[in-house]
Parts: sequence; structure tokens; C-alpha cells
Amino acid sequence: MHELLAALVFTLAPLTALAQGSQAAHEMARAIGQGVNFGNIFDAPQEGAWGLRLTDDYFERVGDGTPIRSVRLPVRWSNHASTDSAARIDPAFITRITGVVDRLLARGVVVILNLHHYRQLDGDPLDPGETRVDDAVVEQRFLSIWRQVAQHFAQRSPRLLFEVYNEPHGRLTARWNDLLREALGVIRASNPTRLVVIGPTHWNAATALPELQLPPDPHLILTVHHYEPFDFTHQGAEWVEPRKPTGLDCCDAAQRAHMARMLDLAVQDQERRGYPFFVGEWGAYSKAPPAARLRYTRTMRELMKERGLPWLYWEFSAGYGFYDPERRQWREPLYQALFGPDTAQPR
Repeated sequence: MHELLAALVFTLAPLTALAQGSQAAHEMARAIGQGVNFGNIFDAPQEGAWGLRLTDDYFERVGDGTPIRSVRLPVRWSNHASTDSAARIDPAFITRITGVVDRLLARGVVVILNLHHYRQLDGDPLDPGETRVDDAVVEQRFLSIWRQVAQHFAQRSPRLLFEVYNEPHGRLTARWNDLLREALGVIRASNPTRLVVIGPTHWNAATALPELQLPPDPHLILTVHHYEPFDFTHQGAEWVEPRKPTGLDCCDAAQRAHMARMLDLAVQDQERRGYPFFVGEWGAYSKAPPAARLRYTRTMRELMKERGLPWLYWEFSAGYGFYDPERRQWREPLYQALFGPDTAQPR
């Protein structure tokens, strides 16, 4: 009886959107294909604060005939804007981001530009180097930032997508449906048909999709993040408390089934709403046993391919990464697990 009731609630959840995804949305989702997040760079409080800066060799490794067809660019705009409600973005910072976006577009990739790690918006503790603002202006700053970003990039290629916010959770959970609608209205004022990416709460978990209510806008693409089994993918991660033990293996039948179920939730929602999906983040931290990490990566790639889900791996060159920025070369086994052997060979 409880299972039947749960299924009924899921089916009748207020999906809200009256329009299905446009043809352009479906075509762009396919164009995302297989990609990567340029993470731990501009989502840090300052570029370089987490040990990485974006250098010329990054651009040479994506697009333009390589297997990497898309790049998600996480940006912590909130720490580069005035602390009042106007949130005036630092001109030097937006110039830096503009240069990155334009170089990526010139490489032929799909670029997903987001607003990332606005800690006060979620009610999280601030990171070292992050500036606190008056709680009363937090949401208005969020909208003000999007107004500026949307206007600034309004004339860029349709291959530039806007993602409203990364992994809403915490205090934002109860506000997300309303705030995403307001943010979309701000974006649409200057970008009436640009494709916009939206994900559910609980850190973009597929299990939270029934709670996501969408405005009737055909120019949307939906996203989920997938780090299951979490104990495996986050083993030894320093930012997880309590810290997950290391030495865990992957992927037995139960783990594989769980991984598949989370993806199936996205596929079912895609069929129900008519909006395309992609997996915006996934990966296993480098403290996992190397052989198990490769099995996990191949398994996830296979499961997403079976379901026709485009994806962007987290991330390029830090603790999850498949590129060594010091040696300027691929971490070959992980690169091959992601992009070989049926894709172009690494340079």
C-alpha cells in the first residue's frame, strides 16, 4: 500500500511546465555528448586558491576534434561582486570569464556557464576567503548577478548555455521553485530563447525531481548529478564529515543496480516532462583504489550510454581529474576509461 501511494505521489507531483522541451533543447543536449567540468578553478573563492589556474593548455585539450565536446564552467560570482543588493560584478573578473568563454566557444564546444558555491544562499558555512554579506540581500544579489551575466553574454553563440545554480540544498530547498522562476525571468529579459539548465534540490539529486516545478518554458534542459554509490565515490574526501573510509571496491551487482536506478529516475522524468537531460557531474575521488575507480568509471559510462544520457565528468585536473596540469599530460588509464578506445586517441 505504501509503495502504491508513493508511486501515485510521484506520478501526480506538480510538474507545472505546460511546454515540452524545444527541438533546439533536444539537439543541444545531444551536442553536449561527453564533456568535462573545469572545476576547482573559478568556483574557488579566488582563482588559484584551490591550487589551480586555467592555462592555455586546457583549451588545447577540448573541442576541435577531441573527444571532449562540452565544458561546464563553474563560477563563484558571488565572491566577485559588491556586497550590497546590486552585486556589481568586478569588471576584471567578468573580463577574465569572458575570455575563457570566448576561447572555449572558438574551440567548438558547448559551454555551460553557471553560478556556483554561493554558500549563504544555501545557508552553508562560508569557505576561507569568502566574503559574508547581509542575509537580507542574499537572494536579491543572486538575481542581480544573473541580470548582469545574462546581459553581458546575450549576444554570444547559442552554444553558450546558462545554468541557474549548482546543487541547491539546505535553506534553498524550500525556496528553489520560486527562486528559479524569478531567475529565469531575469535571464529571459535579455536572452528570450537561450537554453537554460535547471536541476533539482538535494544537490541536484535525481530523487528530488518530483519536487521540481518548472515554468512553461520550452528552452530548458534539465540536469542531475550522480555520485552513487557515495561511500565509494567520496572515500577519503577531506570535505566530507565524517570522512568516508578508503579501500572500498566497485562495482558489484547491488552497486551497479543502484547506479542504474538513479539514472533511470532521470530518464523517467525526461519521458514524463518532455525535457532533455544530461548528467552534469559524476566521478570518483582519487583516493579510491585505482582498479576499482576505473571499473566505476567504465560502468557509469556504459550505463549512461545505454540510456542515451549526455554527461560532463567532474572534473578536469584536480582530485577527480584525468589531466595532470604539472606534467601537461593525460592520466592515461582514467582518460581511456572515459574516452577510449572507441574515441579519438589522446595527443
